[in-house]
Amino acid sequence: MSEAADKVERGEPVIRSAPMPSDMNSNGDIFGGWVLSQMDIAGGIVAARRSQGRTVTVAVDAMTFHQPIKVGDVVSIYARVIRVGRSSMAVRMETIVVRRLDPGEIKVTEGTFTYVAIDENGRPRPVPPEAQVS
Repeated sequence: MSEAADKVERGEPVIRSAPMPSDMNSNGDIFGGWVLSQMDIAGGIVAARRSQGRTVTVAVDAMTFHQPIKVGDVVSIYARVIRVGRSSMAVRMETIVVRRLDPGEIKVTEGTFTYVAIDENGRPRPVPPEAQVS
């Protein structure tokens, strides 16, 4: 897939953030847990929109770290629902950074998280059909 086609498929970032020095590990890179939490936030936003209500994270089905994230990077997380079950949704995410002095995009992580739609009592509920655009 070409870089232009990849950008079209990704759409707009769900969240954009910049890690701080307090997010660094002893090697000078950003903690993997920080990245994981940002991805979970982004995936939760997409899952809540799709399910039209509350969701909870039930699994990180796949997670790959390709490159380190550095302090000063602009971190963008792209997410899209790739599967909907009765009450669950799989959300595919990519984390892209732009380094401080380099305008090129670098894919640093990717993963698939599973969320479950829940009701006001915390019990699984059906994900409504996708809204039809008329």
